[in-house]
Amino acid sequence: MRIIRFILGRIILFIDWITSPAPISISEEERLRISTFTSSMVMYEFRACPFCVRVRRFMKRNNIIITTKDARKNKDYADELISGGGKLQVPCLVIPTEGKNSEWLYESKDIINFLAKELGIKL
Repeated sequence: MRIIRFILGRIILFIDWITSPAPISISEEERLRISTFTSSMVMYEFRACPFCVRVRRFMKRNNIIITTKDARKNKDYADELISGGGKLQVPCLVIPTEGKNSEWLYESKDIINFLAKELGIKL
């Protein structure tokens, strides 16, 4: 099963690489607004996860830069994900809130919908 998962992961990454979307053209002012909104967010992922690829493609297309942490390759990131969000599931977007707690948003569609709504991006 590990071999199949490894091969499928490489296929997913290769297809993502050759079909990678080009970022849309936006003003520097808009780029700064997006960057300011997302600067403190973190997305936990597995690099070859198709749902994570979906979110990364949306982010690239819409000029959204969010720090990513690969929870498969780094045990510390996996531990952060489990202790903060309660489960080892990706993609997971950590949205800082006022106070000490953060919101841990799972599911690629929910992450994309959240970013689109908050940034005024039409889907």
